[in-house]
Amino acid sequence: MKLPLIASLMTASLLATAIFAGSAPGAPVPVLLELFTSEGCSSCPPADRLLEALDRQPVADADLIVLSEHVDYWNYLGWRDPYSSQAFSARQQKYAERLGTSVYTPQLVIDGHLQATGSDQHEVTDAIGRAVHDAKLPISVRAIRSGSGASVHVDGNSFGKSVDLYLAIAADHMSSHVLRGENGGRTLTHVAVAQSIVKVGKWEGSGLAGRDVPLTAKQIPAPEQAGGTRVIAILQDPQTGRILGVAQARI
Repeated sequence: MKLPLIASLMTASLLATAIFAGSAPGAPVPVLLELFTSEGCSSCPPADRLLEALDRQPVADADLIVLSEHVDYWNYLGWRDPYSSQAFSARQQKYAERLGTSVYTPQLVIDGHLQATGSDQHEVTDAIGRAVHDAKLPISVRAIRSGSGASVHVDGNSFGKSVDLYLAIAADHMSSHVLRGENGGRTLTHVAVAQSIVKVGKWEGSGLAGRDVPLTAKQIPAPEQAGGTRVIAILQDPQTGRILGVAQARI
């Protein structure tokens, strides 16, 4: 854990439907912000609030796509984070190995190749400012409810690169009244809470291609609890972890 630096940012409107993420001149550059956080960490609530502020799109030339990934390694402190998963801890560990950093919370990984203390506004905005200079591969995602599940369609072009396609499912908003541990007695709120991040497969070849991915009812958070569901499509370099393309839609 690291000591927090409180932050506040100006607000703006959230983008609401499917987003086409490419590198068209003048278009906002999509930037993926992965916050590794925990309800068992006393330093994390300021980072959770900063991520909520970033979700309101305060950076004019960036389309910030945020994701809260709750790790499980602080659960032993007395509170089991209900959103935590060993899979998110493993994803953070992989980033730490690639970036040459320690594993800590709150850590914000930006586009898979930059990192900052998640509660430090200066570090975070500096990293975002660097990330917006990197063009992204074009990718779009659509999500439509189908019975009790949903149908997701991803279009993209890797321009001959061999990349991994991941699909992240996230609850729009979640909250908990923490009973024990470092945040005992506090009610904590979170945005874009990851439920799962699944590798769909390889994306290879040149030219525009599409892929359909079905979602079952179990994969989609209940709307009355989550306030909606976000589907985030990620093209990631399998060697470096760098995010080469990212887009999101809501169900």
